[in-house]
Amino acid sequence: MSKRILVLPGDGIGPEIVNEAVKVLDVLAGEFGLDIEMDEGLIGGAGYDGAGHPYPEATREMAREADAILLGAVGGPKYDSLDRPLRPERGLLGIRSDLGLFANLRPAMLYPQLAQASSLKPELVAGLDILIVRELTGGIYFGQPRGQNVLENGERQGFNTMVYTESEIERIGRVAFEAAMKRSKRVCSVDKANVLEVSELWREVMERVAKDYPQVELSHMYVDNAAMQLVRAPKQFDVMVTENMFGDILSDAAAMLTGSIGMLPSASLNEKGAGMYEPIHGSAPDIAGQGIANPIATILSVAMMLRHSLDRVDLAERIEQAVGKVLDDGLRTGDIMSEGCTRVGTEGMGDAIVAALRAQAS
Repeated sequence: MSKRILVLPGDGIGPEIVNEAVKVLDVLAGEFGLDIEMDEGLIGGAGYDGAGHPYPEATREMAREADAILLGAVGGPKYDSLDRPLRPERGLLGIRSDLGLFANLRPAMLYPQLAQASSLKPELVAGLDILIVRELTGGIYFGQPRGQNVLENGERQGFNTMVYTESEIERIGRVAFEAAMKRSKRVCSVDKANVLEVSELWREVMERVAKDYPQVELSHMYVDNAAMQLVRAPKQFDVMVTENMFGDILSDAAAMLTGSIGMLPSASLNEKGAGMYEPIHGSAPDIAGQGIANPIATILSVAMMLRHSLDRVDLAERIEQAVGKVLDDGLRTGDIMSEGCTRVGTEGMGDAIVAALRAQAS
């Protein structure tokens, strides 16, 4: 039975990078027997432009029927003047909440060919392989009450609420521990339990979940220390699990350890295993339309889709091998360019990866 994939190119560089990922899916369908059907929808600024809402009803209906979703990116300065409910980012938050995509998996793995591109010394990052598990549908981004008001003295006040229930913490904890069981069996839970009551609960629940995984070593770290340790000695980490805002910040910091934020994919999963797959970078409006964006993170997001939602680990490995071959051949987009390599654009990188895939079929 064929699997249905919803493609959401989004805004900025989203359409450019997603186009290269779709080429990869087409090759997998045509030459490797991947049984899929693809639909395309609007989200973010494109949703507002095309349907008057960042998460249009037509997209909502297709998303609920899809086995997996491939997303490009959302947002751009042209939308900054919109009312908050109509801004592109509300579409992203909306689809996460609507589909229950509570578990965000963000690997930070350094390809050996890019060790010199990292902002840290090669000896600190060589062999880096971290998985950040971020809770995605709770915390301060969704907590109520939130808003702005005016105090009696006329001063404006903004407020947001960080909220987590035990069940929300437990289910993301189990995702992290299950992932660790397939890796090096170490989980570092990141919180701010010295000042936040919600983090006190977070730590207590993580300790309770850990009892069901005696093979896994659990440690705790305050988020400020975790940020420092990521740039001091990143290879000490295996699986990191944390709440929504902390994970948002730490995963972007971890991205730069790998040479470029343009290299890192992500998966956002619900309890049924359906997921949305996207590069962790944003819409990069400053380079949109120039054909220079790195599509590798989006292509590797397809590999994560094959691994987690489509049950085709074999094809995921083929994509990863193709990316490695292209990097071995010295092809680089501008963000990962180094001396002695050949610069290519978005389409050139995508075509090279497709060619490396096709070579595996011959």
